[in-house]
Amino acid sequence: MATKGHPGDNRTRNSVSMFIVAGFCCFFYLLGAWQRSGAGKGDSIALEMTKQAKDCSIFSNLEFETHHGDKMGQADDFEVKIFKPCGDSYIDYTPCQEQMRAMTFPRENMNYRERHCPPEAEKLHCLIPAPKGYVTPFQWPKSRDYVPYANAPHKSLTVEKAVQNWVQYEGDVFRFPGGGTQFPQGADAYIEQLASVIPMDNGTVRTALDTGCGVASWGAYLFKKNVVAMSFAPRDSHEAQVQFALERGVPAVIGVLGTIKLPYPCRAFDMAHCSRCLIPWGGNDGMYMMEVDRVLRPGGYWILSGPPINWRNNYQAWERPKEELEQEQKKIEEIAKLLCWEKTHEKGEIAIWRKRINNMDCKERDTATMCKATYVNDVWYKKLEVCITPYPETLSSDEVAGGKLKPFPERLNTVPPRIAGDEIPGVSVDAFQEDNKMWQKYVEAYKRINKLLDSGRYRNIMDMNAGLGSFAAVLESPKLWVMNVMPTIAERDTLGVIFERGLIGIYHDWCEAFSTYPRTYDLIHASGVFSLYKDKCNAVDILLEMDRILRPEGAVIIRDHADVLNKVKRIASGMRWNMKTVDQEEGPRVAQKVLFAVKRYWVAGENGTTTAG
Repeated sequence: MATKGHPGDNRTRNSVSMFIVAGFCCFFYLLGAWQRSGAGKGDSIALEMTKQAKDCSIFSNLEFETHHGDKMGQADDFEVKIFKPCGDSYIDYTPCQEQMRAMTFPRENMNYRERHCPPEAEKLHCLIPAPKGYVTPFQWPKSRDYVPYANAPHKSLTVEKAVQNWVQYEGDVFRFPGGGTQFPQGADAYIEQLASVIPMDNGTVRTALDTGCGVASWGAYLFKKNVVAMSFAPRDSHEAQVQFALERGVPAVIGVLGTIKLPYPCRAFDMAHCSRCLIPWGGNDGMYMMEVDRVLRPGGYWILSGPPINWRNNYQAWERPKEELEQEQKKIEEIAKLLCWEKTHEKGEIAIWRKRINNMDCKERDTATMCKATYVNDVWYKKLEVCITPYPETLSSDEVAGGKLKPFPERLNTVPPRIAGDEIPGVSVDAFQEDNKMWQKYVEAYKRINKLLDSGRYRNIMDMNAGLGSFAAVLESPKLWVMNVMPTIAERDTLGVIFERGLIGIYHDWCEAFSTYPRTYDLIHASGVFSLYKDKCNAVDILLEMDRILRPEGAVIIRDHADVLNKVKRIASGMRWNMKTVDQEEGPRVAQKVLFAVKRYWVAGENGTTTAG
């Protein structure tokens, strides 16, 4: 399949760029018109857009000029530090999973594949370039099946996984047939098989965790069921796995189940999945299964697909001793019993266990070492332990520990059990409902400014300081998904609330790089992030990280105090962003303002130079 006429045509981009001077107020509108035009038509598009620019009034509902002095509206009233491009070798740079640094750490329990961030003196203060020829990704759902080769030019998986139908190289695109090691008939057929046992079709199961996800075809096809999966895989010899997943428009992070806890709260996921993910589930005294138990909601499901399940019929094909496989499955069964998981299904190479809804009938757990209940969500860089996370207390055998959830999408705006049960200090039911109303108003204002916000143009969206998840809840749509980030230094840990709403998220410290490849998000929203980290780390590092993970022509929305935004704007003026600060929804007298920005299109050039769009 060819991509002739795709929006990546450089001649088209340069023509469009000439007309951005028509006024920033028209930028999003013009960009949308260009991307919807079919591209490949060169200067004729630019001519049409020039005509359209004469009647651009999409910002008439908001006042752009702030009332805190001209410096808020002007980026050229002060000396600006220009950030130069990094070398072309940094195109796929992932600071905390950098290969050379990783190899200096122990291989035991995959420690070397975990996060190992550069010290302050080694942090890059340059802009990560896009590969030459980079193009705007296809919109969902086409992106699920096709990724432009120029965006992730790595062919190793097409060779190493050729017989497993993961990914195929066809002309100037990669095609993802939906195959996988454990689902040769395709992800659709595999998911339907699971759905015959697990209630995926009625909203009961909404959030999923895919450990060792490959190119995340399982997560990609789960969207048909309105199930959203958090997929992860290490950055290893198949270096493009997570990059491919995000290029496809599927949630994923670089990660591994090794020596530290997963960056998710307890009782987060309705379902967890391992399809030949190569995790030694029976090893380390069951430590990895205990970690799955921690993040699995009471009543949730764990799916193990592949070795050692049905070892009697498969040991020869797997080329492993049957005694070894038998012992491996025996150990898994013993740990599952200790966790009080009930096996609900085993057929072929698929086994499914269900975590019980409470601790009433779980005498097995009484014999195990229990984790300290006060630390079950204290996970950032915390070592994995051989202990079982306790259930919340219940009064009857049919009560769901931690509270029963409504089916999705009803649970999206229903008061989450953690709030109803006063588990989040300072967050009442009324406060939750007010937060929803506030973000409905904010997002409506965003949409009046950026007409592309719910058009399908932005598929991968990040909220850097997610709070109660209301920004994502208002945006909820099959066209997009939001990675809700809970800063580790936030005043309140509300990430569990976000999962109870049927959304996904992750803990992260913004003084460090995020566990993703460059250019993996279409839009980044940052509310109060720079005030939160004001005395913690350098705003330059945070902005450069935002630039690293933002796609060319991706959008940024930053809410913060006027003085903070003034500093942010000064730094970002040297980062090839087009920016404008506006008064927030309550009017010019409110100290909080909103900064809108668009990252310009530019790519790596020959001999380390770059070309700007």
